[in-house]
Amino acid sequence: MKAMVLNKIYKLKENQHPLELMDLPDPVPEESGILVKVSACGVCHTELDEIEGRTPPPQFPIILGHQIVGKVEKVGNKVSKFKIGDRIGIAWIYSACRICKFCIEGNENLCGKFKATGRDINGGYTQYATISEDFAFRIPDLFSDLEAAPLLCAGAIGYRSLRLTGLEDGESLGLIGFGASAHLVIQMVRYKYPNSKIFVFARSEDERNFARELGAFWTGGIEDESPDKVSCVIDTTPVWRSIVEALKNLERGGRLVINAIRKEDADKDSLLKLDYPRHLWLEKEIKSIANVTRRDVNEFLQLAAEIPIRPEVQEFKLEEANKALVELKERKIRGAKVLKVD
Repeated sequence: MKAMVLNKIYKLKENQHPLELMDLPDPVPEESGILVKVSACGVCHTELDEIEGRTPPPQFPIILGHQIVGKVEKVGNKVSKFKIGDRIGIAWIYSACRICKFCIEGNENLCGKFKATGRDINGGYTQYATISEDFAFRIPDLFSDLEAAPLLCAGAIGYRSLRLTGLEDGESLGLIGFGASAHLVIQMVRYKYPNSKIFVFARSEDERNFARELGAFWTGGIEDESPDKVSCVIDTTPVWRSIVEALKNLERGGRLVINAIRKEDADKDSLLKLDYPRHLWLEKEIKSIANVTRRDVNEFLQLAAEIPIRPEVQEFKLEEANKALVELKERKIRGAKVLKVD
């Protein structure tokens, strides 16, 4: 099979190519696993964190990608949930132990033996991938392969973030950054909480225009003050500064949810500007998001079909993965970037 492979930590710059196109043996599924012929794989900011060394280091070489859509090509002899030809998705959660306290409580994203697709196990920047049948997801017929790919991470993690804000209809929501995840969250909010106003803080005018197209009540820059305080905020940016800026716009008793695995170090000095009475006092909360559970993915896919959500995607060939990653690094974003795999 052909695969785009990362062989080392790499500081990504313009026109650089950290991923190498290679021919590798097709993977073989385990007894309870399935072999998936990949048709599409979303490109996520987490891949930048992996390439540049901000996440726990993978075992090199590694195939990135954790928003995978494809059809079942082969099944292990203990598989009962899927058959050859079924269309399935693979998300960031590749596996968990299923017996620890967190797994039993349904918080398998916190499992100490959690394994991530595309970091701990080869992912979807390739023609074939494997997954346990218990960690594969059925894709609603409504979505094309390209549309379905960003639902598996950008959508599912956005769903978890929204759920953990505790937002109620009529309360206002702030979205910091407006990339792949936020453009799906805004569609969820307008459906589930029709009386809530959405305030979007984004770096570029293109992102702000896109947010208005999707129904944002107000848009501004990351450092702007919103006309009203917001009840909850979801931050999807890779920098520290946005957290401090978000807190000044948060209503007393409000909650800031950080939807990011890592924050880049370049803005760490902004931490020194955190002023307790201005930013944190009056019972404001900060909560982080750690990965997703199977419940998040399953519930979100059902909701996405019910709304229905329409992801906006930019299509790239598998061999153009480096180009997609550089554009993501440069914040050239409208919706989600997806690799189409032949």
